[in-house]
Amino acid sequence: MSERDQIIIVCTANICRSPMGERLLAHGLAAEESPVNQLKVVSAGVSAYTGDAASLNSVKALSTVGLDLRDHKSQQISQEMLNRAFAVFCMTQTHRALIEVHFEHIPRHLYLFRELMPPDASIEIPDPFGRDLDAYELCRDSMVEAIPSLLTFLREEYPRYLQS
Repeated sequence: MSERDQIIIVCTANICRSPMGERLLAHGLAAEESPVNQLKVVSAGVSAYTGDAASLNSVKALSTVGLDLRDHKSQQISQEMLNRAFAVFCMTQTHRALIEVHFEHIPRHLYLFRELMPPDASIEIPDPFGRDLDAYELCRDSMVEAIPSLLTFLREEYPRYLQS
């Protein structure tokens, strides 16, 4: 098996939440030290078509924080992706359950995007699809709030993985 050097961000269709989460986490990782900054972040959907662009409101919500999502192309999560993943961060419990049911080999680290935050935090990120820009911005902000806990987790766990 190849080295697990990827982080996968998962939602349903890979056009709203997971592309935003991918770019936000990649932005956070870029400021980290090695080896954490070497992790690659990708996104996928549990029910995605291949090649769809990110939703217009996802693009807008990220552009207001200086991140570009215009080049995103959706993809379905696959066993090959999971084989390369150090960790998978899902938007909802349903996404995690679908991965657990449909794939034989899953990474040890399979969490919700907000699960590593303090216990009083809401851990699911609702789907903004079809809603107004405010809903997408709330979705983005709930991910931004989770990034520090994800970075702390990766700083602690990824070097341990590389040493094992």
